[in-house]
Amino acid sequence: MPDASLLHQPDAILKDIHERDVRTIELQFTDVAGMVKTVTIDADYLPAALERGVWFDGSAVEAFARVAESDMYLMPDLSTYAVIPWEAYSKETGCTARILCDVYTPNGQPFAGDPRGALRRAMQQAEAFGRRYVVSPELEFYLFHEPVDGCALRHDDGLSYFDASDSVPRLIRKRVTDALRAMGYVIESSHHEVGGGQHELDFAPMDALRMADAIVTARMAVRTIARQEGRFATFMPKPANSAPGSGMHTHQWLHDLATEENSFADPAHGYGMSGEAQAFLAGQLAHAREICAVLAPLVNSYRRLMAGQEAPIYVTWAQLNRGALLRVPRLADPGQLNTRLEMRCPDPSCNPYLAFAVLLHAGLHGIREQMQLPPAAEEELYEVSNRRRHLITLPTSLQEALDELEASDLAREALGLHLFERFLEAKRLEWKEYQLVVSPWELERYLGVY
Repeated sequence: MPDASLLHQPDAILKDIHERDVRTIELQFTDVAGMVKTVTIDADYLPAALERGVWFDGSAVEAFARVAESDMYLMPDLSTYAVIPWEAYSKETGCTARILCDVYTPNGQPFAGDPRGALRRAMQQAEAFGRRYVVSPELEFYLFHEPVDGCALRHDDGLSYFDASDSVPRLIRKRVTDALRAMGYVIESSHHEVGGGQHELDFAPMDALRMADAIVTARMAVRTIARQEGRFATFMPKPANSAPGSGMHTHQWLHDLATEENSFADPAHGYGMSGEAQAFLAGQLAHAREICAVLAPLVNSYRRLMAGQEAPIYVTWAQLNRGALLRVPRLADPGQLNTRLEMRCPDPSCNPYLAFAVLLHAGLHGIREQMQLPPAAEEELYEVSNRRRHLITLPTSLQEALDELEASDLAREALGLHLFERFLEAKRLEWKEYQLVVSPWELERYLGVY
């Protein structure tokens, strides 16, 4: 069974359940794609669940487990206990809480196909190195009016970057940030993005496992609260031809476990980077093509990762250039020692547990191998000729990204063989289904001409 440290203050939580009239508890986990799955139990059953786990059929979850390994057990991680703020309280139904779970096999071993377990293993590797992996994502999404009778989605507003309003979207953002704060996750800022109806939530830095929990929680909160306010929320990377894509730029740090100091900072370096930061960055550049399918996992993701879409297409790094895959943002005060590395490839459809796991493995590999960082690419990459600079590009399709992933020893190690195979299998099927579809563009372009 799980380490005792996972059972976080059970007496205090049971007392809170009683005092706040919590009647039901949603035990949650994610599948390979990062979709939240739930087993609901009566609150009175929680002590038994902590002792024995809660059984479910893993083979019934798509791409999760084979029939031969179907018996799975959810073990609640009480550090994630929270009353769900967007669930209305009534005397008849009481409150509903949620607890994120780790997945175990009947013999008490962690299930190799649990995405949360993959990130936990990666974090343990960093801890063995004396480091804690801390991240701060910028989660983008769109709000639309609900589609009517199959009509195209209509943008929620005509606003643009940082525009302010007293509209429903602003209320939705406030409700979401308040709800996440009540659940223990801090949103440092939120604002309207470039696209009409596009918004962003900026998370305060946390260790990567807790942050992945926050991301899957935030996606549920945004969708549910938007629906309650008569809107439709989507984390699809490129939901409209004429609209900017949605990303999940991820700021990264390694903190020293003993001192909590930022291991990436060195004021004497021109970019403020320590040797460790440079090697970490070099590792992520070296493995960027291999892990791209995990960071940008949809067919639609590659509509965003194209020239002219204000998203990275070249495997480069820079400080000022926002077209680079990785940025080292300039510090207002180098003495703050807050050097961070911003990875710009991930999008909000990714499974955050798997995304952070492969990012961490790639960076640690760079440190172990003492990889050398290539020169920065500060020129405007949206204009530069990759033939002149011989720049490496990110994959241009999900198929290309999956081919790179399949050949990657690092991705296989980061995910573990079970998750690696299930992820590839699910995404190959997704690509095959896409290839069978005749698109509206093809009909418009060819039907009356040939």
